[in-house]
Amino acid sequence: MNWTVIFAVLAVLGPILIATSAKKQAGDKDQPFGVQAGYLALVLGGFGLLAQWMSFSAVMLVFVLVTGVIAGLNRWLLAPRRASDVLEPHYVEYAKSFFPIMLLVFGLRSFLVEPFQIPSSSMRPGLVVGDFILVNKFTYGVRLPVINKKIIPNNNPKRGDVMVFRFPRDPSIDYIKRVVGLPGDEVSFRNQKLSINGQEIPLEAMPAPGFYDEDSLRYFPEFKEKLGDVEHRILVNPQAQRPFGADGAYTFPFRENCRYSAEGVSCKVPEGHYFMMGDNRDNSEDSRYWGFVPDENIVGRAFFVWMNFGNPKRIGAFH
Repeated sequence: MNWTVIFAVLAVLGPILIATSAKKQAGDKDQPFGVQAGYLALVLGGFGLLAQWMSFSAVMLVFVLVTGVIAGLNRWLLAPRRASDVLEPHYVEYAKSFFPIMLLVFGLRSFLVEPFQIPSSSMRPGLVVGDFILVNKFTYGVRLPVINKKIIPNNNPKRGDVMVFRFPRDPSIDYIKRVVGLPGDEVSFRNQKLSINGQEIPLEAMPAPGFYDEDSLRYFPEFKEKLGDVEHRILVNPQAQRPFGADGAYTFPFRENCRYSAEGVSCKVPEGHYFMMGDNRDNSEDSRYWGFVPDENIVGRAFFVWMNFGNPKRIGAFH
């Protein structure tokens, strides 16, 4: 299904419906159905088209600005000049209706909480595909929307935090991983064992048979790990070690801070950056392969599963 074509059709259909249905009968309180449907199509189509090339926050900002400017011009410039018996233009009516809703949603997503859907199995067993989580946007400081510039410092990420961030190789994509290495840490993952600053992180084996994967209908070895004050579960299979490439196979900023071998990787985390790993250690593309996450890429801290349509029992689950 080509969503771009669908959104384009809606964006074109909207103005046509508005233009052909805009005549309002005297005494009618509501706009004709065709006008209402036209504006709905225009909003959905415009939003969908812009979202193909812009982030959700940027698209929301565009709609907030457009509706806010129309509502403001009407209040302070157009309305005082309009005769009392002349109705407001329909575009003003809808701008005034949309503006407070979009401003509220934009503010909540930008500064308080933002929803996020788990896209892959890299955070199993604690988070699974289909989980809808909430991300606290102010835990690590207040940031300007769209440009993500921190304006009010707050807490720094801690080892063990589950963090959403913009993927360093493509900032238009959001990733979710666990914070393993802080600035200045020496992180080593060799032979499927994690060490931080020379200290191996102990693992406690969970009771057999382990974690059951409903997709593959298999059980996987499950362990309990503690990073900082956070205790969580991970998946790692000593009999299925994922091989690393040659030392020159990886390229990313501060690549000189890392050393690769067939057994694994060791990295010195640079200032202002973090080393991230998925809890599904054998099936996670993370800092071991694409490098460090800079502070300016941080979105927020994940803290709550608010829905999983395939498994409602997971609501409230988080590890």
